[in-house]
Amino acid sequence: MNRFGPRSVLSLALTTVLLFFPSLSRASSLVPLPPAPPVPSGNLMTKDKIELGKRLFFDPRLSVNGSISCAFCHVPAAGYADPKPVSFGVGGKKGGRNAPAVLNAAYFPLQFWDGRAGSLEEQAIGPLTNPVEMANPDYRTIVLRLRRIREYRIRFARVYGGQVTIDHVAQAISAFERTLVTPGSPYDRYLMGDRNALTASQKRGLDLFRGKARCAICHNGALLSDFGYHNLGVPQTGPLRVDVGRYAVTHDPSDKGKFRTPTLRNVALTAPYMHDGALHTLGDVVDFYNRGGGKTSFAKDSLIVPLHLKASEKKDLINFLKSLTGESRAEMSYRATR
Repeated sequence: MNRFGPRSVLSLALTTVLLFFPSLSRASSLVPLPPAPPVPSGNLMTKDKIELGKRLFFDPRLSVNGSISCAFCHVPAAGYADPKPVSFGVGGKKGGRNAPAVLNAAYFPLQFWDGRAGSLEEQAIGPLTNPVEMANPDYRTIVLRLRRIREYRIRFARVYGGQVTIDHVAQAISAFERTLVTPGSPYDRYLMGDRNALTASQKRGLDLFRGKARCAICHNGALLSDFGYHNLGVPQTGPLRVDVGRYAVTHDPSDKGKFRTPTLRNVALTAPYMHDGALHTLGDVVDFYNRGGGKTSFAKDSLIVPLHLKASEKKDLINFLKSLTGESRAEMSYRATR
């Protein structure tokens, strides 16, 4: 399989620069999503590997008691995010955060709300031994369990020429996740010249997004994210009394209470919002920003200020956000098998 699709090397390189370094171009806030994310040379994509990863993603036998799969918290119908405010694991254990969407996650250089995983492969197996999530005591337990399943013995031998290993589990799941990309939204079609792809209200919302509503300051580039971390004063609604966010990874005091700027692609599908699901609807999110964010015991980002949006402007902005929904071939394939 061609790892980069039909685009030329030059075109892909330019898109990648604008995607990962959106501040380099003022026009980068209007960049369509490329059809395929970067693929590491050590985990090239093949049809059999993707199919293996898909089976693993939807298989509850990855958890210690066979009760939950990756898809339990990354629900296809919810944009591969979690429709619950915070995610639950084995035995009903309650996590502290809302599981972020897997759609387009392959474009992010770091994973999780706090950026603690340095690759999609690292992220893919992180929940397996988390005591609040899949609760396996160690990776060896998972490997031995999969080796006892004939189908997996055959599939891993076909893809990797050997037995199940945890590295191969990570590679297969992340290979499937790299197919979960969603170009072709009405927003993308508009950027590519289809002036009728957006309604009049959505066009007004786009102007607000780039201007008065100040969204594009952080939600820019092809993924509509600056890949940065910010403290917005989001109310803490999960079981954690204080979630320090990015600080737990960097131990930099200035990172206390900061969380990753999520992509806004498919945002209409992925309610509730924020790292702990504190805001239930897009209207709640717009109202939150319109007030200038919330209160926080740490230093709130200076970019967050009251917006003074009118009711009609809020409506237009929400309508624009709904234009960011695309659909991947992998998602359509999943639905066709249900």
